[in-house]
Amino acid sequence: MKKIATLILVLAPLCANAEVVDSSSNGFTVKVALTVKAAPADVYRKLVHDIGEWWNPEHTFSGSPHNLSIDDKPMGCFCEKLPGGGGVRHLEVVYASPGKSLVMTGGLGPMQSIAATGSMKIQLSPADGGTKLEMVYAVVGYLPAGMQTWAKPADGMLTEQFTRLRNYIEKGNPK
Repeated sequence: MKKIATLILVLAPLCANAEVVDSSSNGFTVKVALTVKAAPADVYRKLVHDIGEWWNPEHTFSGSPHNLSIDDKPMGCFCEKLPGGGGVRHLEVVYASPGKSLVMTGGLGPMQSIAATGSMKIQLSPADGGTKLEMVYAVVGYLPAGMQTWAKPADGMLTEQFTRLRNYIEKGNPK
């Protein structure tokens, strides 16, 4: 039992603090908070410009994260190129402050095909020789079964992505 408690204490800082903040039939809010051992400017740069290196290919339409890009300026696009010349606009950038904050709006992945949209705010701040990264994604919409059914899957997917970003920055490998 003592070994398990020690293991939990050792691994706890490596885990992302993720939660479904609220959920109801018309929407939900998820939050991911973690600390990255890098300066805010470096975290922002890799978040935006290296997305193809850390995003999980299972959460793309094309099967390749190297088809993803983020143009970090107002009306910029978090987009994906598709084979055959097609494309996907995942989110639209509405606010960009390099090294500090990025705000995007829209519906991620399968939420595009239902009546749903959201606002994702990624906040970066100096913390303990690194960066505190906080991501909040608030989604509203209509789904006959209720939007709350999407809260946990969205939370799990976003927690995975931002954990992969941290792993990529700290270890050079997103896994």
